[in-house]
Amino acid sequence: MANVSKIPSVAPIGFEGRLIEVEVDIKNGLPSLQIVGLGGKAVDEARERVRSAITNSLLEFPAKKIVVNLAPAELPKDGALFDVPIAIAILVASGQLRDSEVKDSVFVGELALSGAIRPIRGAVSVAETARDNGFSVVYMPEPNAKQASLVQGISIVPVSSISDLFLHLKKERKLNEYSSPEHRPVVSKATKASKSNPLIDDIHGQEKAKRALTIAAAGHHNILLTGPPGAGKTMLAKTLVSLLPPLTADETISVTKLYGLSGETTDEVVVDRPFRSPHHTASRTSLIGGGTRPQPGEISLAHHGVLFLDELPEYPRSSLEALRQPLEDKQVSINRASSRVTYPAQFMLVATMNPCPCGYFGDTKKECTCSSTQILSYQQRLSGPLLDRIDLVISVAPVKNQDLLIDTKKSYKQHSEVLKMIQNAYNSQFHRYKSSSIYNSGLSSRDVKNYINLDSDVQDLLSQAADRLNISARSYFKIIKVARTIADLSGSSNITPSHMAEAIQYRQTTK
Repeated sequence: MANVSKIPSVAPIGFEGRLIEVEVDIKNGLPSLQIVGLGGKAVDEARERVRSAITNSLLEFPAKKIVVNLAPAELPKDGALFDVPIAIAILVASGQLRDSEVKDSVFVGELALSGAIRPIRGAVSVAETARDNGFSVVYMPEPNAKQASLVQGISIVPVSSISDLFLHLKKERKLNEYSSPEHRPVVSKATKASKSNPLIDDIHGQEKAKRALTIAAAGHHNILLTGPPGAGKTMLAKTLVSLLPPLTADETISVTKLYGLSGETTDEVVVDRPFRSPHHTASRTSLIGGGTRPQPGEISLAHHGVLFLDELPEYPRSSLEALRQPLEDKQVSINRASSRVTYPAQFMLVATMNPCPCGYFGDTKKECTCSSTQILSYQQRLSGPLLDRIDLVISVAPVKNQDLLIDTKKSYKQHSEVLKMIQNAYNSQFHRYKSSSIYNSGLSSRDVKNYINLDSDVQDLLSQAADRLNISARSYFKIIKVARTIADLSGSSNITPSHMAEAIQYRQTTK
């Protein structure tokens, strides 16, 4: 007579998770362990890990024919997180554990040959999926508990070995539920570098560029900085992340979830806004996301933060064009023959570029050595549709060398004032849209008509500029949204002609 057990687990697929039922059937026959249910290579190799872990934990591994099924069978599964639920299902099916002892519980974890339990990817997804499916407890590797504890409404019990878990389920040894220390944020290694980012006061001159950065931060607008080498474009770009407010509780969960799914961190909580700066040689898959087993790309790891692309024209054209849809939809969909996953990608794009290959076209001090054909070809690496999705384009001129050595005591007063202005702009947007996650840059054309009223003189000014600059409908609405942010920064309830004029001047092109 066959002994069958069913143990729930979770497979992180895309940004969400799917509930997986680990079924084990034990019957008389030639001793073997077979795993079915469309498992990947790591799942197939679980046979040896589970066998060694059980026997090395002084538990009995049945000398019978064992079949493990991961249901639903049509869903592709990969990773070693099913080791623990497979082991528990075998212990239940063989009578070493009772069904009542594992009731309403979800199990995940990778097993070492000694029986120790190693961390997995996607701890936040596991906890969210278990909670949403009505489970009360998740048993997961000890290092993952800190991330999983961000999810409210479910108990997280950290475990370090299969023997400890067995004794806990038998009520012979108690494992305590994880409780995170309140008001003690843990900074992820992945974002510690953001602490060294420059502040507004660290930048000499460049008042126009600082103003553009303030507008970009206040409305979450995309920005492109153009200028010759050494003008300070990169330093300005790195300043942007210091102008953004701390992550909210919901944003912290989303960002930590993405970092956990990518494997960048499995034991820490990300509390700083991400600042991602992929090299121009990065592949399209690493930038957008994907792979045979889809993973978040740089644009998703920059979710709720900044994606910095230095020397934008140097990136492959295919990679840049792939940015168009995520910039518009704030998410990226990755389609594969066997699956389709979606990751969030609500990031601010800050990019830099030189005006020409040598970098000195239009410079008053150094002569450009490029031909007109070279300049045109270089600038045409950026397509019109991509530039259309950038709200602010600002030209950055070099600062005089003697000004760079001026030793001034920095009180960071300017940075504090800018932060206050940005916070006031956030407050205005919150009261207008009744949401802390909606910014001026994210408004649709319908939202612009509903929330933003333009006086006749402001409308006339915009219409004249639109005709003269021959701008697209998308650019037309982007100018209105930038003008709304400028008005919010000044504390004005209405957009004035001066606000609109300033927004129009940021609509220049690189050509």
